[in-house]
Amino acid sequence: MKTITRTKYLNRIIRLNGTPDIKIITGIRRSGKSKLMQAYIEYLREHFENINIIFIDYMDLAYENLKEYHALHAYVEGQYQEGKTNYLFVDEVQMCPDFELAINSLYSKGKYDIYITGSNAFLLSADLATLFTGRYIEIHVFPFSFQEYCLYYDGTGDREMLFDEYFINGGLAGSYVYRTEKDRINYIKEVYETIVTRDLVQKYSLPDTLVLQRLSEFLMDNISNLTSPNKVSQILTANKTVTNHVTVGRYIKYLCNAFLFYDIKRYDIRGKKYLESSEKFYLCDAGIRNAVLGSRNMDYGRVYENLVCLELLRRGYDVYVGKLYQKEIDFVAQRGSEKIYIQVSDNITDQKTLERECSPLLQIRDAYPKKIIARTRHPRYSREGIEIYNIADWLLQEEGDENPSVFSHSQL
Repeated sequence: MKTITRTKYLNRIIRLNGTPDIKIITGIRRSGKSKLMQAYIEYLREHFENINIIFIDYMDLAYENLKEYHALHAYVEGQYQEGKTNYLFVDEVQMCPDFELAINSLYSKGKYDIYITGSNAFLLSADLATLFTGRYIEIHVFPFSFQEYCLYYDGTGDREMLFDEYFINGGLAGSYVYRTEKDRINYIKEVYETIVTRDLVQKYSLPDTLVLQRLSEFLMDNISNLTSPNKVSQILTANKTVTNHVTVGRYIKYLCNAFLFYDIKRYDIRGKKYLESSEKFYLCDAGIRNAVLGSRNMDYGRVYENLVCLELLRRGYDVYVGKLYQKEIDFVAQRGSEKIYIQVSDNITDQKTLERECSPLLQIRDAYPKKIIARTRHPRYSREGIEIYNIADWLLQEEGDENPSVFSHSQL
C-alpha cells in the first residue's frame, strides 16, 4: 500500500520529542495511528544516534507473551540502555489488560520518552485522565484531508475532479487500494460496523445494537442539523425503534467518544455565551456516510459543511455554531486570539442565495474575518468585506497562504 508523509502530525510529534508527558495517539479506526508512529520511529533513527528504541506491537504474535502488565513492565525494564535516550513505543496497547499500571510505573521512573496508540473504543479521550496518573498529551489523528488525498494521488488530474472523488471516497486511505467500488465500500462499511457493533458494544456492555445503529444512521442523515436527544428519540420511536431521550443522549456520547461523530455546540455571538439547548453533530468522514447511506437524501451543502468543520478541527480551531438574533452562522472558529466567521453553501450563483449567505455575516459588527466557502469553481473574491472561497481551494490552502498549493510535500 502506498503511504505519504502526514507532515502536520509528524511535525507535531517531533515538537514533543523529549517532553516528559506520555504521548497518546488517538483517532478513529484505520485513521493511520500506527503508520504515524512508524514514521516517527523512522525519523528518530535517521536523525539521532545515541538512542534506544523499545517497540511493542501487540498485533504481532512475537509480543504475545507481553499481554500481561507485569510482563510488559519487566520486558521494557530489561530493554533499557543506560547512557542513551530511551524511547518506548506501544502499539494497540489496549490488548494488554491493565496496561495503564505498567505505563504509569514506567512513566514515574522518568527514564523513558513514552508513545502509545490504542483502539478508539478503549483509549478514549474521556478516559485518559482516569487511566494515566502522570501528565499526558493527546495527538488526535483524523482520516485523510483533501490535501492528503491529492498527495496520495500525486496531484494528478484537475483539482475539481479530485474533489468530486474525495467527496465520495472520503479519507479512510485503506479503501483506496481496492479496484472495484463494491470492495471499497465494503472496506469502509466493515470499519464502521466494527466500531458500532463490536467496539462500543464491548466497551459499554450494550445489550442491543439496533438503537445504536439507527441512531448513528440518523445522525449521518442529519449532519449539520440542530439536534437534541429528545427530538431524536421521538423520531426513532415513531419509526419503530423504541427508545428514550436518556438512552439517545448516552449513545450519542458513546459515538462521539469513539470519534465517529464530533459534537459542535452553539454560541450566542451577541450575548457571548454558549447555548446548551441543542447542538450539531458532524461525521468523522464523508466516505462513511456515502458507504452506509448511499446517495439517499444527498444534500451537497450539508456535506460540504461537514468537510469544512472537520478541516477546521484538523487545523486546531475550537469550532462552534454561531447564533446572532434569529440568524445562524455555520461556524465560529477560534484559535488563540484568532477568530473567523464562516458560512458554507453549495451553489451561490443565484443572487438571492448569495445575499442570504452574506446577510448574517454582515450583521456581525466586529472586525474579525468573515468567509463564505462554496462550490464556486472560481478564484477567491470579495463582496462587502466577505472573502468568498471555492471549497476545493480552501481545503488545499496552507496555513497563512492565500494562494493554495498542495503538491510540494515529500513522500515516503
